[in-house]
Amino acid sequence: MATLYELAKVLRSKNAGPFELTFDILFDQKEIYEKVKNSGKINIQTICKLFSISVDQVEHIVFFDQALGIKITIFRDISSGTVGDRDVYGAQQHAPLMNITIE
Repeated sequence: MATLYELAKVLRSKNAGPFELTFDILFDQKEIYEKVKNSGKINIQTICKLFSISVDQVEHIVFFDQALGIKITIFRDISSGTVGDRDVYGAQQHAPLMNITIE
């Protein structure tokens, strides 16, 4: 058993426009990517639980087999740069994904 942090080569978040955050999970080995993909752990329910959001706040979860990557996009609670926004670039939002365990 390993965490997503241990398995992924890149695990990052960033803005996908002022109203969305996107998470990129990239792997450098096809076997590891397939293991994570086939585990079923990366799903809407997991994302909602980790980020305390509702299902309608998840725009999409896409598995890109050719790139050995997963892209998750969610809607932001408030737009980037608005008063009260604590991460204008969305670059520090991926931490909850780090501890997803993959068996």
